[in-house]
Amino acid sequence: MSDVKNPTATSILRSEQLAIGYCSKKGTHYVAENLNLRLERGQLVCLLGKNGVGKSTLLRTLSKTQHKLGGTIFIEDRELSEIDSSQLAQKMSLVLTEKIPDSQLTVFELVALGRQPYTNWLGKLSSEDHQKVDTAIKQVKLEALSHRNYFELSDGQLQKVMIARALAQDTDLILLDEPTAHLDLHHTIEVFQLLKDLATNTNKTILISTHEVNLALALADDLWLMRPDKFVSGSTANLIESQDLQNLFPTEQLTFNEKLKQFVFRTQDTDTGLPSKK
Repeated sequence: MSDVKNPTATSILRSEQLAIGYCSKKGTHYVAENLNLRLERGQLVCLLGKNGVGKSTLLRTLSKTQHKLGGTIFIEDRELSEIDSSQLAQKMSLVLTEKIPDSQLTVFELVALGRQPYTNWLGKLSSEDHQKVDTAIKQVKLEALSHRNYFELSDGQLQKVMIARALAQDTDLILLDEPTAHLDLHHTIEVFQLLKDLATNTNKTILISTHEVNLALALADDLWLMRPDKFVSGSTANLIESQDLQNLFPTEQLTFNEKLKQFVFRTQDTDTGLPSKK
């Protein structure tokens, strides 16, 4: 499994012959090997693949929350293994799907935790910290909820709060694992457009693991396609030409429509975005 791109000075993250997986009492299980990845500055990149293929494992490995099994990861041409947690927190923010520990924190206070890499040992927020938190909350449109306790929020609202915390952390690189998993269609589109705008207007690099395939095809600058036997990356157009998109979800119910550049339901007589009425 490898990507043919060569690293350049424009990359904010890259890997060489990366192997990911996990160790257990039964031995070492490799999820993917020989990954030569690259993230460019100012890009929105979407990681696509079936459940269980290893998308979350890859994100955790790239963020140093899970040990790699081999190879090397670089952040701005510096090996990830040489960067301590406090330094990494100023370069990369991470939004996972894990449950938040119970507490009485308000929305503002939870988002403000994103400023911890910059505060003093007392954790006191400066005026700049307050401004960063307020801006992040405004970006996800939760100003009206900023003083509510976070446990009062819906799953969708809480997910937007976690995105706001990553924005408040103000890093050049943001990794998100299924950031729209609990959102309805309207808010899913809203979050994708927000992340796209951030990449375009602030030069942040954003990597998303997602099952929102058609939104990813429409908005991502690059796609990472992960299959059990193969890993490839590239633009939507390039991956259509190489037939890699068409083979991402090989099922009888789903097919890729090259004209629409979208995955659609497969019917008896044609491909359409709607199930057959027959």
